[in-house]
Amino acid sequence: MSAEPSNPATIQDLKISEAETPSSKFVRFSADEPLELDSGAKLGPWQIAYETYGELNADKTNAVVVCHALTGDQYAASTNPVTGKPGWWSTMIGPGKPVDTNHYFVICANVLGGCLGTTGPATTNPETGAPYGLDLPVVTIRDMVRAQARLVDHLGIDTLFAVIGGSMGGMQVLQWAVSYPERVFCAVPIAAAARHTSQNIAFHEVGRQAIIADPNWRGGNYIQEGVRPTKGLAVARMAAHVTYMSDESLHQKFGRNLQDRDSLTFGFDADFQIESYLRHQGMTFVDRFDANSYLYVTRAMDYFDLADEFGGTLANAFKGTKTRFCVMSFTSDWLFPTSESRRVVRALNAAAANVSFVEIESDRGHDSFLLDVPEMFATIRGFLTGAARARGVPAPGEEV
Repeated sequence: MSAEPSNPATIQDLKISEAETPSSKFVRFSADEPLELDSGAKLGPWQIAYETYGELNADKTNAVVVCHALTGDQYAASTNPVTGKPGWWSTMIGPGKPVDTNHYFVICANVLGGCLGTTGPATTNPETGAPYGLDLPVVTIRDMVRAQARLVDHLGIDTLFAVIGGSMGGMQVLQWAVSYPERVFCAVPIAAAARHTSQNIAFHEVGRQAIIADPNWRGGNYIQEGVRPTKGLAVARMAAHVTYMSDESLHQKFGRNLQDRDSLTFGFDADFQIESYLRHQGMTFVDRFDANSYLYVTRAMDYFDLADEFGGTLANAFKGTKTRFCVMSFTSDWLFPTSESRRVVRALNAAAANVSFVEIESDRGHDSFLLDVPEMFATIRGFLTGAARARGVPAPGEEV
């Protein structure tokens, strides 16, 4: 299987450039303003890249932080400079959309450890002048949120109207609500969980080992050595992508249909459409993502366990919270199943929190949160409208 893109030199140069000086907005914090990490390390200087949509009102009460998933980025509703594709949540964010930028000021930041402008393994290590590689300290979901909070501080915003995200973004939403409960008016974790399960850790480990086993990984120093572990990263993406879909959606889309042939070849080419599809997913992924970032961000997800610092009792994490929650799951999501969302809801109920829960019927698996699912859009629009009225923020359909 070849995982090389059509023009690897150009794309690789662009990826490296975006990791250091992104096309989006970004803030650099000096060595005197380090970011303290859960590992005990202090990261400084460091930077965070972000995009904004809409306008902040005079009272600064309409800010919404959108948190992206594992392979997402800050370009939630704008064109990605590497791929040229529309934003990954452009169906959700924009004028007249569920997160209506005619009314809300949306902030979306590339996560710590990412590869599109926030400090990550592809960023230059000021001590060596070379990319960090594996010299970057391991980061956690809480570190990612801590970095986002510093960005919000920099923007002069005290409290957030809402924090919204799906999958790993939903993990960040929950961490925001626990780390900064007084700063979050409402929270919308979608297709997420309060911890990563052993099964999910196992899937991530398969992907990481595929990358590490690629001869071009070079102990994480591939950028300096002018090579790319594309085959390993492509296989990691292929394995992960299967977990984002459901058996039913795979069957409906591909079944056992053959790829551009009338009969089996009795070889190891892509006989089936699903094989060709996964290979394509792998090849396009290596064009836009960094292999070391994949190691770091999956590790952050694996380390996530919201109850751990509260004696293992999740309800204690939400004790006394005033944040309003809307927890959402999808019936066919087996990666972050409804049972995990219900666990969060039970903990919120035990903490006497204000919580709504919706399980949405969908046959499209975990990736449903990224797709055109009308019930999800209606739920988010309704929840945000009610929360806006409760906070005194003009809601969509109301005069500003």
